[in-house]
Amino acid sequence: MLTYILRRLVLLIPVILIVGLVVFTLVHVTPGDPAAVILGDQATPEDVEALRDQLGLNDPLPVQFVTWFTDMLRGDFGDSIFLGIPVTEALLDRVAPTGLLTIYALIIQLVIGVPLGVIAALRAGSVVDRALTALAISGAAIPNFFLGIMLILLFAVTLQWLPSVGYVSPTEDFSGHIQRMIMPAFALGFSTAGLLARLIRSSMLDVLNEDYVRTAFAKGLARRDVVIRHALRNALVPAITVVGTSLAALLGGAVVTETVFTIPGMGRLVVQSISRRDYPIIQGAVMAIAVTYVLVNLLVDILYVYADPRVRLGGK
Repeated sequence: MLTYILRRLVLLIPVILIVGLVVFTLVHVTPGDPAAVILGDQATPEDVEALRDQLGLNDPLPVQFVTWFTDMLRGDFGDSIFLGIPVTEALLDRVAPTGLLTIYALIIQLVIGVPLGVIAALRAGSVVDRALTALAISGAAIPNFFLGIMLILLFAVTLQWLPSVGYVSPTEDFSGHIQRMIMPAFALGFSTAGLLARLIRSSMLDVLNEDYVRTAFAKGLARRDVVIRHALRNALVPAITVVGTSLAALLGGAVVTETVFTIPGMGRLVVQSISRRDYPIIQGAVMAIAVTYVLVNLLVDILYVYADPRVRLGGK
């Protein structure tokens, strides 16, 4: 197990290199001059050129990439061009709202997806099954930003039950925090819940036809115990992959969701930085998300062993 983890951590380096190269290239080929954005329309060409020299934007792209990547490996993401503070500081100021939003959306995904999948499998072929399947497909088909807007119109504008936008720290006002996070979390988690429900249904149908499940029923065990302790546990093994990979969808969806609900998280910071051509912020945020995604996939692989002892990892 330890050898496997160490090997995966070593493989993280080329992954970071490839992601960094792609992000760096895409950001720098995008039209727009950050120096001109910072100085405004009234700046002279001489002022813009001087600021470009100061920021190192006139260096050849390979030189800029090598400098940025080597600094990043040392934990230095550079300074924000627009904010004038270290990128690490800017990201740490925004990581809490994005992290909490992602966690809440993941909880909603599990709370909705797992029960719907189990119920649909137990009622396979019935009206309940078809209705839940249609609901799951609808959840996967509706964009999270559109669902968020509909939630705002219903619960904030029409019913006036919840505040429409904004963010409150849980340490300041926990009740207000939950009220402001429930709609964006639901909008973000509902789409991935549909995918999880469909996978749980398919896995449960396969497991319910296994000999050991029929044997458990033949022994007279309670239906609830057989479903939860025997069938569901094995059906969750393939679902672990979906839960792990859905983290990327949740983090990516947070960019739009935070913009819709004006949550001051990493996603909204990235959107603002794109309009400002703040290269260091964009690169640092994408790299942080990429590393998080790779580490979560490593955790998913490790959880396989504990969820199903038949699974063995190489390099033990």
